[in-house]
Amino acid sequence: MNLCDPKCVRELMSVFGLTFRKEWGQNFLTDSGAVASIAESCGANKPRTVLEIGAGAGALTRELANRYENVIAVEIDRGLIPLLKYVLDDCKNVELVCADIMKTDLRSLLAEAFERGGVAVCANLPYYITTPILLSLLDSRLSFESITVMIQSEVADRLVAAPGTPDYGSITAYLGYFGVPHKLFNVKADKFLPPPKVDSTVVRIDLYKEKPYKPQNEDVFFRTLRAAFAQRRKTLPNALAAGLGELSKTQLCDAVLRSGFSADIRGERLSTADFVRLSDEIHGMISASPD
Repeated sequence: MNLCDPKCVRELMSVFGLTFRKEWGQNFLTDSGAVASIAESCGANKPRTVLEIGAGAGALTRELANRYENVIAVEIDRGLIPLLKYVLDDCKNVELVCADIMKTDLRSLLAEAFERGGVAVCANLPYYITTPILLSLLDSRLSFESITVMIQSEVADRLVAAPGTPDYGSITAYLGYFGVPHKLFNVKADKFLPPPKVDSTVVRIDLYKEKPYKPQNEDVFFRTLRAAFAQRRKTLPNALAAGLGELSKTQLCDAVLRSGFSADIRGERLSTADFVRLSDEIHGMISASPD
């Protein structure tokens, strides 16, 4: 059974009475070389367990099962579970979980896996929910070894963009606080069933064991980051004023200057490290302000 053969996948879907669900972004990868490369790439740090998000028809799941000690495959589509149980019948190291990853208690689900050793994430993410899933994984604060995802190429460009470039945004700076993204390879749209309208890119995010950036107040850091990009056409002091109302525009301009930036700079030119430095200045001003 070749799960990367479009004809085989169509026959399996037909046998189990299934159709491709657009609302869940179901585009199954049919390039065996790409499937193998994704499975191999997520093991750079030699995890014992891989959390797969969106098992689809099981092609990537099988490749992961052949390489890693344990695989926990989370699939939202209840209709796919019988198909997956059939194609993964001989993969005794795979645990199938029918759930919405955005509503899943990952800490509870992965507790035993983390006790056994390292855990990595591997996923072919639906385009419409790529950013929310990535943010959810990062916000969980679980010590994943890495996160390897196949995503829309346009989104991949944003994840790896440098400060000051058109693709750089809040998600880039936010991600930079947790780890380092690497663009691995591209996958053409015609390598999927059904084919999406855009090409995809595989990105691996190597998460920091210990963050190199340590803001004085993490909440202020994230508030500063959000405010800087909420109105990115405005200069940084003006953008910050809309999201940090407890300080005056004059105080925020002073914080920007004391951080080593010009008053007319925009947030898109600041790196993650720059935002940490700026947020420390802002935190100091907030702490010094009378209640």
